[in-house]
Amino acid sequence: MHEIIHFDQIENFVKDLRKKSDITIAFTNGCFDVLHRGHVHYLESAKEPADILIVGLNSDRSVKGLKGEDRPYVNEDDRAYILSRLEAVDVVVIFDDDTPIELLKRVRPDLLIKGGDYRVDQVVGRELVESFGGKVYVAPLVKGLSSTNLITKIQNEKRGNTP
Repeated sequence: MHEIIHFDQIENFVKDLRKKSDITIAFTNGCFDVLHRGHVHYLESAKEPADILIVGLNSDRSVKGLKGEDRPYVNEDDRAYILSRLEAVDVVVIFDDDTPIELLKRVRPDLLIKGGDYRVDQVVGRELVESFGGKVYVAPLVKGLSSTNLITKIQNEKRGNTP
């Protein structure tokens, strides 16, 4: 599938998908600013229990609010394009809020999946997804791989502080 769907169109897109067949839709979200192996592993894990994986992608404005004024390093259109081309990702939708709550209301996923740096009770949107019968899972992370670690390494190397 590998589509980028506009926020205002995602609700109808999902309704059409569900009309065509009995499918399981998983949803995850994040900034995915500096894509690395850990992200790909995580997205593959998120897709595993589902027929369709929808990725909510934080907009540039949203990333700035969450990560700081110097972020994102990669703009939202490029991040969406890259994510949409990954084998595990079926749909990417950019959202502008700090949390994916409004997007979750539109998608109504069967599964809400977050990375292993969260506990199920910490997942934003858990109560909402469970209220319409969905389940929440935490997918494993690849130890030691994070955008923050990668950015710190690049900044240190740029300053001549190589390990």
